[in-house]
Formats: sequence, C-alpha cells, structure tokens
Amino acid sequence: MEIDFDKMQGLAPAVIQDAESGELLMVGFMNRKALDWTLRTGFVTFYSRTRQKLWTKGESSGNRLQVVAGWTDCDRDTVLFRVRVLGEGVVCHHGTRSCFTQELPLRTGLHGEGMERSER
Repeated sequence: MEIDFDKMQGLAPAVIQDAESGELLMVGFMNRKALDWTLRTGFVTFYSRTRQKLWTKGESSGNRLQVVAGWTDCDRDTVLFRVRVLGEGVVCHHGTRSCFTQELPLRTGLHGEGMERSER
C-alpha cells in the first residue's frame, strides 16, 4: 500500500500508540525512507525536520518503539503504529511516557457551545 507523501512536501504524520493500553504516546513525521526503514526493521524511525535526517526512536536512550501493527488512514496520508515500548518506558524527551501531558483549557462545553458558527 502506498502512502501519499506529496500532500506535506514529502512527509506524513506518524501517530504512535501503545499496543497494550491504547495510550497515545507521540506524533512524529516520516518520509518514504523512514517508513521503509520502520517496516524493514520493526522499530519506529522518523524523519527529523530540524536535523533533516532519519532517527530511530530510542537509539540513544534505549526506549525503543517496537512495531506491533500499522495502519494508514482513509486518505493514505497519515500512518498509525501500535507499538511496544522497550527500555524504561519513557517516550517523550521531557522524561514522560507520553508526549501528550499538557491539557488545553477549554473555553466552552462539549459540542462547540459558545462558538460562532463560522468558528466550527
């Protein structure tokens, strides 16, 4: 199956989820080479936009992400990998298991109450 890397100038978002708990761990970006390397090795590899090179998650920390399963979305422009976290279980470079630790304050209730129609 081919991923559409053209929509984001050669990149596709890669969502990383814990295979056992379902917890969302992080989101990174992959180019074609990062995806191929991930599929070949079984360990999540991203493309660093700042360093402009491939990096395998956990190559220096030991907290590697072993791929258990992978999917693409209906537009084939985003990938989802369910992983087993190896090492100490720290995924975020801030020392937490997940990169999603900072809650956003919501201004309204559920379902967009209080939003102007044009904001929805």
